[in-house]
Amino acid sequence: MKLPISDPMTPEPYIVKQFIRETHDTFSLDLFPKNISDSIAFQPGQFTMLYAFGVGEVPISISGPAPMQSGLIQTIRKVGKVTEALDQLKNGDTVGLRGPFGSAWPISAMKKRDIVVMAGGIGLAPLRPALYALFDQRDNFGEIALLYGARSPKDLIFTNEFKTWQEKFGIQVKVTVDTADSDWRGNVGVVTTSIPRVDFDPKNTVAMICGPEIMMKYSVAELKQLGVKEDRIHITMERNMKCAIGFCGHCQFGPAFICKDGPIFQYNQVKHFFGIREI
Repeated sequence: MKLPISDPMTPEPYIVKQFIRETHDTFSLDLFPKNISDSIAFQPGQFTMLYAFGVGEVPISISGPAPMQSGLIQTIRKVGKVTEALDQLKNGDTVGLRGPFGSAWPISAMKKRDIVVMAGGIGLAPLRPALYALFDQRDNFGEIALLYGARSPKDLIFTNEFKTWQEKFGIQVKVTVDTADSDWRGNVGVVTTSIPRVDFDPKNTVAMICGPEIMMKYSVAELKQLGVKEDRIHITMERNMKCAIGFCGHCQFGPAFICKDGPIFQYNQVKHFFGIREI
């Protein structure tokens, strides 16, 4: 059941059920609605607007499985005043929430295909609900590969889940970092260097990508070179969203608005605008 919203611009009160520290600058909030105890309907890839009272609101992708019986899990990187305020929350505190908003990963259209999931840094958070959805229907898909990179080992998130994903669901997980420390025993390099280390059929592959725009640009280029079709490459965009319903124009991307036309796009839909600094 979706939380009824009379006005999409009015935040609904949510309670912090659990504050989870993920990394030195990243945390997750397990939120449940104050006015309803049923599950919350959302689709993998959608986002909400989280409001820190007296400070402001920010768009945050949902990072937990759908549907949640208690509420929503949102994973947040501390990068500004609003996220700094959210980082100070404790169990039992209240936040405002609008949504969910936006488009979703097209999971149903991926059946019988190999899946390549590429994530950079906190970009794994918007992809995690899609992975859970794939796991729920594991027999409907071919090879599933997760290629994940971060700046350093301390910036990796959800690493405690990788072993289960590999052993229980039979997916390939390759993790790399840009800069290693003395304890790191894994791969060093950008995330695209992991592509040759996984098995998939490019002509029958669907890709889902989330990360910094430069990482997505080169990931798309590598996949295209291997033969993955542009209309089977899906990216999720992050922009300065304010209203989340296409009124304010802050998130305009060429002719599209990230909040209502995205945040997930087929690459061929946005390739003419992707990577242009002025846009």
